[in-house]
Amino acid sequence: MGIRPTKVPGRNKVSSATPDCATAFQKIARDCVTSIKAHHRGARAADAEAVHQIRVAITRLRAAVAFFGTIVIDAEWLRLKKEIAWLNASLGAARDSDVSVEYTRRKRYQAWAEREIGDGLARRRVRDHERLLRSLRSVRFQRMIVAMADWVEGGPWLGRWQRRVRRDGAGSLDAYCARELNQWRKRLLRKGRDLENLTASRRHRLRIRSKRFRYMLEALAERIAVRELKHLHAAAKRLQRALGDHRDLTRLAGLARSSPGEGGKRKAPPGYRRRKQDLMEDAIEAYRGLKRAGVG
Repeated sequence: MGIRPTKVPGRNKVSSATPDCATAFQKIARDCVTSIKAHHRGARAADAEAVHQIRVAITRLRAAVAFFGTIVIDAEWLRLKKEIAWLNASLGAARDSDVSVEYTRRKRYQAWAEREIGDGLARRRVRDHERLLRSLRSVRFQRMIVAMADWVEGGPWLGRWQRRVRRDGAGSLDAYCARELNQWRKRLLRKGRDLENLTASRRHRLRIRSKRFRYMLEALAERIAVRELKHLHAAAKRLQRALGDHRDLTRLAGLARSSPGEGGKRKAPPGYRRRKQDLMEDAIEAYRGLKRAGVG
């Protein structure tokens, strides 16, 4: 038994008032473009939350494109994807610096950071945000946003979809979403096997998958109103956050300067090993929750 489409009494076929896959995608994508625009000024001012929200919007958009990929991926998206990767490079560096700075301000890590990192992180954050500012001020960025909005509203994919609807009908959005969510969940479970022994790169990819799965569950919650979604969302969110915190803590430890101690080894943050183990255990429990939440 997997995720099942919502049953609406008295509805046996798709009507003109029923949202189809293209309509659902456009709503999600419009919200993403709107969010990028809304947080543009804040990100230019080096506001950490604004940078984060633009990153979230981009990830949500990429998740929606992957989810509705057979419908929306076209040559224009492949071009836009390269532009998004260009922007994401500076966004990601700024976001990583923001997160690391936030860690060093926690009481637990303050003294360690002053001793082992010094002011190097603060300088790096300034450089990363200056780089991001140049990107956000650029003509390239403005063109990307315009092209993105135009593609969502009337890219080549939409004409192709409309021809398909005239030929075969729109099909059921609910059935499509239920099928794709089941496939995404199965893929997450497959990729997350033996989680504790995955390499850092594979854990990172698993985190991205769980994040995209979470975002699509949120975006489709009003459409696929079944009991399993709540449990799936909670487990996916927990898995993403545990793996994210594990990665952030590892990166923080990597910022420490080599100390003159034995072997020139860096001194890890206080409670480093125990905290990493706790986060891994949390991720494993979230994975088990995702496995229990439904049987696909």
